[in-house]
Amino acid sequence: MMAAVIKLVLSNPTMTLLVAGFLAALVSLGVKKRPWSRETVVETLVAYFFLFSIGISYLYNFVMHVFFAGFTAAYIGWADSPFQYEVGFASLGIGVAGVLSFRHNLAFRVATFLPPAFFLWGAAGGHIYQIVTAHNMAPGNAGTILWTDILLPVIGFVLLWAQWKNPTKSG
Repeated sequence: MMAAVIKLVLSNPTMTLLVAGFLAALVSLGVKKRPWSRETVVETLVAYFFLFSIGISYLYNFVMHVFFAGFTAAYIGWADSPFQYEVGFASLGIGVAGVLSFRHNLAFRVATFLPPAFFLWGAAGGHIYQIVTAHNMAPGNAGTILWTDILLPVIGFVLLWAQWKNPTKSG
């Protein structure tokens, strides 16, 4: 049973990190003085979304595409390619910006979020194209990653909108 849980967690990193970010936000809120303001709840959710779903997730993507390129290509259902290194290093930049966004303001977060949001939607389109044209049903193409490629930008834009509507006193 434990091996199955570990495999599920490790083979679905984007979903795992999304859930971990929300759990970390709940823990963070749990240690804050009550009652919580709407602004505090929104700021906490946004901060941990950026730390986990953008920062840690893209740093993980960097490691996988650069240091485990062959494994990652096979997981996606691709041939190994030098383009993976480009994706990896782009992910490094996004990951660093995501970590910095953990404690930055809304404007910095919006600027940080636009590249990965459009990258994810483009990747989702690529996954769907590969499913239709090449019947690529590999877990890294047609599995959870497809759904998180579509939903993470939606969740991120909703959270950024909520932060815009409920700004903290510090900005």
